[in-house]
Amino acid sequence: MVKKSQNKLLRNLKNNKIMSSKERVLTAFENNVPDRVPVNYSANTGIDQRLKAHFSLKPNDDEKLRQVLGVDFRGVIPTYCGAKLHKDIPERGVKVNDWGIHCRWIEHESGGYWDFCDFMLQDADEETVANWPMPNPDDFDYSEIFDRCRLFEHYAINGSGGYGDIINGNGMLRGMEQTLVDLITDDPAGLLLADRRMEIQIEITRRILEAAKGKVDFIWLGEDLGSQIAPIISMELFKKHIRPRYQKYCDLARAHDLFVVMHTCGSSSWAYEEFIEMGVHVVDTLQPEAKDMSPEYLKKQFGGRLAFHGCISTAGPVATGTVEETIDYCKRTLGIMMPGGGYCFAPTHSLQDNSPTENVVAMYKTAMEYGKY
Repeated sequence: MVKKSQNKLLRNLKNNKIMSSKERVLTAFENNVPDRVPVNYSANTGIDQRLKAHFSLKPNDDEKLRQVLGVDFRGVIPTYCGAKLHKDIPERGVKVNDWGIHCRWIEHESGGYWDFCDFMLQDADEETVANWPMPNPDDFDYSEIFDRCRLFEHYAINGSGGYGDIINGNGMLRGMEQTLVDLITDDPAGLLLADRRMEIQIEITRRILEAAKGKVDFIWLGEDLGSQIAPIISMELFKKHIRPRYQKYCDLARAHDLFVVMHTCGSSSWAYEEFIEMGVHVVDTLQPEAKDMSPEYLKKQFGGRLAFHGCISTAGPVATGTVEETIDYCKRTLGIMMPGGGYCFAPTHSLQDNSPTENVVAMYKTAMEYGKY
């Protein structure tokens, strides 16, 4: 896919013009060289709040923090206006979202996180899954999407109405073991759950794109396919159950001339050739510790055919090293991934609360200083 704006982007680069965030990201997504690497940000609550305090920002000023860090990406989502479909369980400290996913707060030495529990559809049959309350695409307010896109018109805008996330998303309701058994055995209840969730998210995305009137640049999908050492499922299961469902998402993006970003944790490069055939343009997380996920391997095997987003490990020096080690690590990754373009600087997942504030500040400062072409 070649955007109509690409000639303009290349002229800007040739004339040494500083690109807008949108121009910068689209150039990288096209596997071309921007003025500097695009930058993205995602973080857990603890480190997010510490960064805001570090930069003397208000605790809820997400937009200003992104501006300070030089983040080139934004997103637009509609507001849910429907009734609450599932009740919280305050006596147990359990929050329940509109998909019926149960979470409880788990403390750890550097903060905490909401962990999944109860798995309400673990033993459900097909009829129970069919009647399980889920959000209706009609119950979202899409009227502000266009104005939000105009507000962020200089940034690269994500217009996804959901990640897809069959394995994880089903796992939050059926448990991970049952979810994987569902794929192996073609369990009709598990497959129906995947289809219902996916169809709703695709329809929400379709309505976002219509409301945006051409101002969205990409959609973001996600399906964790690997552990640290190997694939979670076989290629046979991927082709049978995962690819056909995501193909509908990719076809929707193609119809709107959009880029597709696919988030996959762990060892997942084994599926990248399939991604290319499906119409995925950018792959995300790129955990360097996992099998066949090192920057060198990815650049050699897929450089020029896929763009890359991530590579800065949330389990590496950013979390465990000194400021100097963090800078050296980020510089090394940039040195491998930048040549030829097609790279976006970002953490491999949300920055974790055990990451020292000064390391994260150094990480983004390094991207600004050494990410220039």
